[in-house]
Amino acid sequence: MPKVIPISFLAVGLFTVTFAVNLQAPLYDAYAAESNVGATAVTVAFAAYVGGLMPTLLLLGGLSDRIGRRIPIALALILGALATALLVQIPSWISLVIARFMLGIGTGLATTAGTAYMTEILGADRAKSAALIVTSATSLGFGGGALATGISLGLQGHTLLPASYIALFVAAPVLAMIALTLPRIDKPRPVSLLRFPVFPVGTWVFGAAMALAWSTTGMTIAVVPLELAENNLGGWTGLVIFLAIFVGFLCQPIARRMTNARALALGFILIPLGFLVLLAGVWLKVLAFVLLGTCITSAASYGFTYLASLAEVTLRAPDDRARATAGLFVYAYFGFSLPVIASGVLADMLGLLSAMVVFAIAQITVTGIIVLVWSQRSDPSGTAINAG
Repeated sequence: MPKVIPISFLAVGLFTVTFAVNLQAPLYDAYAAESNVGATAVTVAFAAYVGGLMPTLLLLGGLSDRIGRRIPIALALILGALATALLVQIPSWISLVIARFMLGIGTGLATTAGTAYMTEILGADRAKSAALIVTSATSLGFGGGALATGISLGLQGHTLLPASYIALFVAAPVLAMIALTLPRIDKPRPVSLLRFPVFPVGTWVFGAAMALAWSTTGMTIAVVPLELAENNLGGWTGLVIFLAIFVGFLCQPIARRMTNARALALGFILIPLGFLVLLAGVWLKVLAFVLLGTCITSAASYGFTYLASLAEVTLRAPDDRARATAGLFVYAYFGFSLPVIASGVLADMLGLLSAMVVFAIAQITVTGIIVLVWSQRSDPSGTAINAG
């Protein structure tokens, strides 16, 4: 079988798994209204995704080393469809929490197995190319789901069964069956089913950068839509979430031509800059600034930082790529969840805008500390390895 066939189907499978993750984001306010809950509850439901994903990364990050790469990917596709079906059958905040938890498990299974599988298909000497395909597919998926639902709602009017959900119900089972028929390139090893992630030496700064970048994306996806809704701009939620990720996808080819260290450094600059522009847009009620700030943070989070970090950890752990990927996402999803929940609590106490201001201050402070420590190290972990 020509390599292009498994590469294409694997990329489409990863896209679909992540497509399901933010599919329901434009309907957060509707699910919250069904259960009469506030901003804290919405951010808790949003972060329930990490509640499912983190144990999967911590305990099952190396599962595909034992059972092969294909089964976890197929299972992730089915979990995405089942989680979305639950929201259709029982639209409520509790269902949203359960669905997000299931989506987290699926993402944890697919991203660890998929990254290792893609590298094995292309070959270890093209690890950075493999990382580019994975980050491109997942970035498009994370952003595309929200945009698809936003467009569906715009065309259909308010509904709890948008066309985007139906598309997932059709595609996921078909792709799950295809995933099981892909060629088995890896050689399963007789290792324990429960395998902890690994953190390759010298990659701490990449993990810290992912936590910082994805905390910003989490704010954009979970908290900014609530502020938009308060200003009667809820119809723009799908586009904001899409831009929060899609612009990063557009930047990935640029990042691929840079060393991992330089891409990471650029990400450190763009992360706080983008959020400050976004915050100014929310403060002044200027939608153009919100969209511009979202684009800048996207370039940092899903463009330069994501690709550089994933490429670096897979290069530094050639014998444990699945577990190294799991280790990177442990960093990323701690950032994706905890600051967002804290901001939701602050939003209920002080208001959404005040919570965003506090986040911006914390973000700038942490960025400065990380960059300072990184620059003072005698052997900075960002020394890049160009490959592929």
